[in-house]
Amino acid sequence: MKQSFYDMVEANPVIAAIKDEDGLQKVCTIPEIRVVFVLYGDICSIDTIVKVLHEAGKCVIVHVDLVNGLAPKEIAVDFIRKQTKADGIISTKPALIRRAKELSMFTVMRFFILDSMALDSIEKQLSGVRPDFLEILPGIMPRVTKEACTRFRVHVIAGGLISSRQDIIDALNAGAMAVSSTNQAVWRL
Repeated sequence: MKQSFYDMVEANPVIAAIKDEDGLQKVCTIPEIRVVFVLYGDICSIDTIVKVLHEAGKCVIVHVDLVNGLAPKEIAVDFIRKQTKADGIISTKPALIRRAKELSMFTVMRFFILDSMALDSIEKQLSGVRPDFLEILPGIMPRVTKEACTRFRVHVIAGGLISSRQDIIDALNAGAMAVSSTNQAVWRL
């Protein structure tokens, strides 16, 4: 099943990241988008959001850190798996990534690269955690994306501030396997 996730990303390296109901409705109308990152919701709505996306044929990856009402504990991952049937999670927390892997979920570990110390700390944080993908933000730094792709043996997704076709091309040329964006204008590029 993991290979199908990679296949979906390779087939269309643009991942739609949705942050509201407008994004949810829009992404369901775009058949080319196969993978969706859910960046909003709460414990009362996340199951419905995932269900709508699954019914539209999407692979759904929930940013568990952003679901209101969930604590940053492993039980939150169990909740996402059992109550929503999401395909995977995004998190900045290694323990949550580990738990998702134990549950055979797809995993994306997100890092904010603010400076060289943040970039250097990725290796330490990845120790003992092998996410399927590493998402680096902001994704509009091709040189940093290239460095991440060569330093860390994890597929890279460039996310954050992706707003044009050129941003996508630059990230992919730097070695990213995909880009994620909430900017609906780039979902069809």
